[in-house]
Amino acid sequence: MTYRFTALIACGFDDPEMDDCLMAGVAESDDEDGFSLLFMCDFDQPDAQEVSLGMDTHCLVTPDQGTAYGCVREVQLDNDVLRVTLDPESLDDLGLTDPVVEALLRAPAEDLARMREVLPRILQYGRPEARPRLIRA
Repeated sequence: MTYRFTALIACGFDDPEMDDCLMAGVAESDDEDGFSLLFMCDFDQPDAQEVSLGMDTHCLVTPDQGTAYGCVREVQLDNDVLRVTLDPESLDDLGLTDPVVEALLRAPAEDLARMREVLPRILQYGRPEARPRLIRA
């Protein structure tokens, strides 16, 4: 069954002078108890070690630091819904039980705009076969 939550917070960070990596995400709240999805990738192209470890693609982090690389298969960004479809094999690493997560987007408009700007760039990072399909409505 699809996991659904209301995202009151959204972010998009892409300044190499201030940020360690590109990041875009949504969260229920700004405390550790709320559900969140944080998408990340490096500013630089993957190096040989990242390629050998399978870390040469986007990364998704869930609460409790559940982490998986190249796990996103599809992202659909409708007006007020972010729908993420994941590789079922990544669910244990992410601490999830269902491969589909939907966030009802209720964050401030400016923050949502930044997330919408940065997220597609993260999803296009790294090896082509691990890039998810992005649907914008």
